[in-house]
Amino acid sequence: MNTSGAAAKPAEKPKPTHFKDLLVWQKGMELAEHVYRLTEKFPSDERFGLVSQLRRAAVSVPSNIAEGQARHGTKEFLLFISHAMGSLAEIETQVLLSERLGHCASANTVEVQRLIADLDRMLRALRRSLAKEPV
Repeated sequence: MNTSGAAAKPAEKPKPTHFKDLLVWQKGMELAEHVYRLTEKFPSDERFGLVSQLRRAAVSVPSNIAEGQARHGTKEFLLFISHAMGSLAEIETQVLLSERLGHCASANTVEVQRLIADLDRMLRALRRSLAKEPV
C-alpha cells in the first residue's frame, strides 16, 4: 500500500533497447519472408520487375524501423517510420497489381494483406506514441 498519500503511478514499460525487441520490426520481418515466398512463383520475366520491386520494398519496412530505432533520436525515428509506411503502401500496390496481372491469386496474398494491415496499424500507433515524446 502506498503510505505517502500520493496516487501510485502505473508501472511504465521499459523502452526497447534494440530494434529486434520491437514487435513492429518482428512483424516487418515476417512480411518480408511472406513476400519472398509469394514472389518465388512469379514468371521469370518479372525477375527484374515486380519481383525486385516487391522484395526491395518488403526489406525496406523492417530495415527502416531498425535504422530509425538505432539512431536514438525521436525526430529521426519518426522520419524512418514514415519511410517504412511508404514502403508498406508500395507493397500493397504491387501485390494488387500482381493479382491483376495474374501472377498470383488473391487466395495466396491473404496473409501478406493481413500483415500489411497489421503493420499499418502498428506503425501509425508507434508514430503517434513517438510524436508525444519530447524531441
